[in-house]
Amino acid sequence: MTTLDIIAATYFIFCWFGFSIFLRYGLFSKRPSLSDAMDKHRKNWFVTASHRELRMIDTSIVAGLQSGVGFFASATILAIGGCVAALGAADQVTSVFSEIPLTQDADILVIEFKLLGLIFVLGYSFFKFGWSYRLFNYCGILLGAIPAKRDDNNGEIADNYARKGGEMNILAARHFTAGMRGIFLSVGYLGWFIGPKFLIITTTLILFVFVRRQYFSAARNVAMGDLFKEK
Repeated sequence: MTTLDIIAATYFIFCWFGFSIFLRYGLFSKRPSLSDAMDKHRKNWFVTASHRELRMIDTSIVAGLQSGVGFFASATILAIGGCVAALGAADQVTSVFSEIPLTQDADILVIEFKLLGLIFVLGYSFFKFGWSYRLFNYCGILLGAIPAKRDDNNGEIADNYARKGGEMNILAARHFTAGMRGIFLSVGYLGWFIGPKFLIITTTLILFVFVRRQYFSAARNVAMGDLFKEK
């Protein structure tokens, strides 16, 4: 491990958690993100659902969201298994990367260390997906707790459960997004097997993709609508 390796790894971690904090607390306050817009849509969804007597559509949407999270959790487990298998064949992995042009010379211990780091990134994503899956389950329970018919006696109860369900849905989505962010960054992490400079480059490119999707994408423009009045 060289000094440049340590700098590159520190930069990777800073971009990973720094962007999460940046997005979570809306430091770019004059331009709301795609996640901000979708949070409002999620709240509006549950308010609308509380006025429906038949909620098969709503329960189907929650189930679909949950199944999507389950797919990525399963895929992450398979990726972790592949990394563990690579640890058992670190000498072969080292020989493969040594044949790639511009790859820095590395011994088996360095490759094993980098593989352990990749397992950590994927493991973080798996736990985020697992908790998101559970939260979507709670979301379905709160949806079912909303009274079927609103009247003067249970309107306040329906509003309360609609608010809780919307907030639970937002929490589940945030954990799912965090897991997806780890998956995307794990792709950038692969640049470290070539060299620290490549890790910095690939991390920067993925960070650029994150910023563009959240603040400058067509999806954001569609989701925004008239939710915010931008200056």
